Amino acid sequence: METPTTLPPKATSGLAPAFLAEIKQTFRQQQAHRAVLRATSAETRKAKLKDLRNAIFARRKDFHAALAADFGKPAEEVDLAELAPTLIEIKYARKHLAGWMKPRKVKTPLPLFGTKSEIRYEPKGVGLIISPWNYPINLTLAPLVGAVSAGCPVMLKPSEYTPSAARLLKEMLADLFPEKEVALFEGDAAVAQALLKLPFNHIYFTGSPAVGKLVMKAAAEHLASVTLELGGKSPVIVDESADVATAAKGIAFGKFSNAGQICIAPDHLYVHRSLHDRLIAALREEIHSAFGDGTHPSPDFARIVNERHHRRVQNLLERAVEAGAGVAAGGNTQPAAHYIAPTLLTDVPAKTEVMAEEIFGPLLPVLPFDTLDEVLDDVNSRPNPLALYIFSKKHKNIEKVLNGTTAGGTCINDTLLHFIHPELPFGGAGFSGIGRGNGHHGFLAFSNERGVLRQRLKHAPLQLFYPPYTPRTRKLIDLLLKYF
Repeated sequence: METPTTLPPKATSGLAPAFLAEIKQTFRQQQAHRAVLRATSAETRKAKLKDLRNAIFARRKDFHAALAADFGKPAEEVDLAELAPTLIEIKYARKHLAGWMKPRKVKTPLPLFGTKSEIRYEPKGVGLIISPWNYPINLTLAPLVGAVSAGCPVMLKPSEYTPSAARLLKEMLADLFPEKEVALFEGDAAVAQALLKLPFNHIYFTGSPAVGKLVMKAAAEHLASVTLELGGKSPVIVDESADVATAAKGIAFGKFSNAGQICIAPDHLYVHRSLHDRLIAALREEIHSAFGDGTHPSPDFARIVNERHHRRVQNLLERAVEAGAGVAAGGNTQPAAHYIAPTLLTDVPAKTEVMAEEIFGPLLPVLPFDTLDEVLDDVNSRPNPLALYIFSKKHKNIEKVLNGTTAGGTCINDTLLHFIHPELPFGGAGFSGIGRGNGHHGFLAFSNERGVLRQRLKHAPLQLFYPPYTPRTRKLIDLLLKYF
């Protein structure tokens, strides 16, 4: 979900031996404690989640201050996009956890007459959660809810790009859990690499596809399962039937929240040529209403997380303009403040960096189209996006987009909201991710689904098929195959 990090070039050799020893010792403690957590009841796990909920409320103002310090995130945005989704996860898990933990009975097919079967849910073991900087609270704690619900001890590595949030999370979790259950390690990519050398049972990573490949490679060394929440260029499509005001409001909110530093933010916009000018005008109005004219940083608009990322996004903007793109709104930057105004780009040449890589910032290329087929061709020529958005009143067009593309998730006539729906799985498709989180899917990510079959008959019908294979056996096999 975040743009490429510094994970690849770092090495663990620069870490203090005592710190490396602490990491390994904590891992051993968690391995030894996993049997205890496995035996905990739903009520015990729910009580831990309740304590986590209460701690979030108790430190609400601290979270506001931490994220303001890290990258100028407005307090309201912290509440709505960091704390609220996490609290939704906790509430939903506490409500349903007892049911999730119960063995699930399954039907018995006729050839297995006499047996009884069920699926049991058991914790996978020790988990590792590596979380990004763009939503450091939610994207650390929401996977943690899944791990606690499943009964797994877990180690966490938040991003070094948001040190205030990481420090606060470490303090809060240390107050709630012993290290043999939950342990958080601060630091840079060298810490992540040290952790990835350990034989975890499940790794939950949120970040860029480039680093996701490295995480998956490390997991393969120990045959650990993975959940990879990655990213990519998530398109939004506005067809000729769309309500312009609704589209502008939804797109502006989805694109410019958190200064566009959202894995599922609309990355680029396809709009039917008949609505192009009207939508540009409506988007300008939404931007001005929410954040002012863009000449001065708004207190309601987050900053780019650091100088490196500001330089990256500013370069995308400058090179697009140099290649012939027009600036229909915004375009102002203040490097010292890590500020880039909400910006609309028009007439963007196809072969520009802003159209080749995930933007992860407040730049929105607007691309006119004449036919939906040309949009689908362009979408399908790229790796599968994490999200895809459609604004339309035509059921036929909506179904054509849904049936003709692949994406991790989709909103119709809105943006972002599918992420906070606890009944919907959240994750990518191929390049944009592997596995699912949110709600029950977060619990399943850290659970082993164990199939159990009980034979209840002394002389089961299938014993008729045991060797030695006689002519009678072969006739019975013929009948069995015809059944299928």
